[in-house]
Amino acid sequence: MRNSLNSILLLIAGLVYFSCGSSTTEQTFDSSKLTRVPREDVDKIVEAFIMAEDSSTIEIPAGFYEMNTQLILDNKTAVKIRGAGMDQTVLSFRNLKAGGEGVRIVGNNISIADLSIEDAPGDGIKAQHTDGLTFRRINVTWTNGDKSKNGTYAIYPVQCKNVVIDECIASHSKDAGIYVGQSENIVVKNSLAFGNVAGIEIENCDNAEVFGNTARNNSGGILVFNLPGLPKSDGKGTKIYDNDIIDNNHENFATPMGEDPNGNTVTMVPPGSGVILLAAKEVEIYGNRILRNKTSGVSIASYQITGFPAEAPNWSPYTSDIFLHDNKYERNWYRFPDFSRELGKLVLVYNAYGFGKTQDIIYDGIWDENISSTINSNPMRICIQEPDIENLRFTRFFLLDGEKNIDAFKDYQLFQNCKVAVKTDITGLAGL
Repeated sequence: MRNSLNSILLLIAGLVYFSCGSSTTEQTFDSSKLTRVPREDVDKIVEAFIMAEDSSTIEIPAGFYEMNTQLILDNKTAVKIRGAGMDQTVLSFRNLKAGGEGVRIVGNNISIADLSIEDAPGDGIKAQHTDGLTFRRINVTWTNGDKSKNGTYAIYPVQCKNVVIDECIASHSKDAGIYVGQSENIVVKNSLAFGNVAGIEIENCDNAEVFGNTARNNSGGILVFNLPGLPKSDGKGTKIYDNDIIDNNHENFATPMGEDPNGNTVTMVPPGSGVILLAAKEVEIYGNRILRNKTSGVSIASYQITGFPAEAPNWSPYTSDIFLHDNKYERNWYRFPDFSRELGKLVLVYNAYGFGKTQDIIYDGIWDENISSTINSNPMRICIQEPDIENLRFTRFFLLDGEKNIDAFKDYQLFQNCKVAVKTDITGLAGL
């Protein structure tokens, strides 16, 4: 049996070319063709950020700005930052010798639009402790050959309120392209994330809607995580709808946790993941095109599957109250599930349909035994109402006894005939 398994793995390795996503060097435009801005004009932009007054506008004309310092907007209110267009105004931080982010924002009612940010040493643009934040038509990327040297997040609001991200592009980050963390009242819409480890990630957030986006050629398309030990514990209330989540088969180039203090849970994301829910609460996923993701279309998992410690105050490791309905799925016959990550290996070897079969929906089957002694009552309220589900590949794993007793079931019927009410309200967001 071992020799047979090794032979199959070698065959898969030989076909890995056909399992990979498209080129990772794609860019939406060529910034090298833009006119280099003189140093004195670059310095004027730095000064404009430092000297900005409340209710002012910072205009950044067309051109390629070679920055040698961060742009910091600190504790300002109602400031607008405007470029001449994503393909016209480019802020390059390749020569930055100090600092992490390219652009850093703290304040209230801040908006930034119509420009690109390239090659920040850390995050592309980070906003923290900001109430009222709009990113519109922002492109953030890296142009390094070695993608492991890229920044962690492209677009990165954290510990913010009332966030709108609209018509943005995020690519080639070694964590998440568009990441919203520990925040509340969030919209991510009409945006493109490609070539990242995670395309779009909502982490420990309340009241978020993610719609009209394209997440393609990432390792994982859209993630909803609740992680332990953060200033904001469990988040809840996320709707993911009308998105194209396609061909997310990119290699995972995140730095392993033991090698990089900034390394984190996305190192475990198996290439070929459309949507991953990890310790997520109250999530509705509907009306999406979830196509050609080689490992699984939707993965429903509790935090225990990571193998990391699963205890923290005011936090639960279980994924619960999930409503999955009316999505479109598509598989490619020649793509094999990932075998570089543990979750991918689980799908590859132990799924309920046979070795090497891509899954449309997987559920790790881990539940809170304080609620029920058996999964038959659907104690975590995982509700699946997909059309034509009998022709989809659904696998529930049995992992509670560890790796020695892994089993897999096609029992999607346990998770039907129910409905979870996920409530969100984005009507008050000023940037919509």
